[in-house]
Amino acid sequence: MKHEGAVRRFGPRYGLRVKKRLSKIEAMKKAEKECPFCGYKAVKWLAVGIWYCKKCKRKFTGKAYTIVKKPKVIEKPSEEEQESKEVKAESNQAAQEAA
Repeated sequence: MKHEGAVRRFGPRYGLRVKKRLSKIEAMKKAEKECPFCGYKAVKWLAVGIWYCKKCKRKFTGKAYTIVKKPKVIEKPSEEEQESKEVKAESNQAAQEAA
């Protein structure tokens, strides 16, 4: 293996196998990725498992260096959703007390 790409920075250190793995992971991480919400190829890696779409401005989770097909969105619920959850919880408690 020639010293190519990002692993060139390591020179003769760390061994061939480690550098091949790192090269593969970095290539996956830096490849263009499609946003699962808007379909646009503008997704960037923020931290391990956290991705951000520049077009629709959504933050979502995925795998460490790739995106899964059904991401979990990292957004706080709106006030209406929060209130509806509280109402459901109160009605469930009332039903349990009555039984």
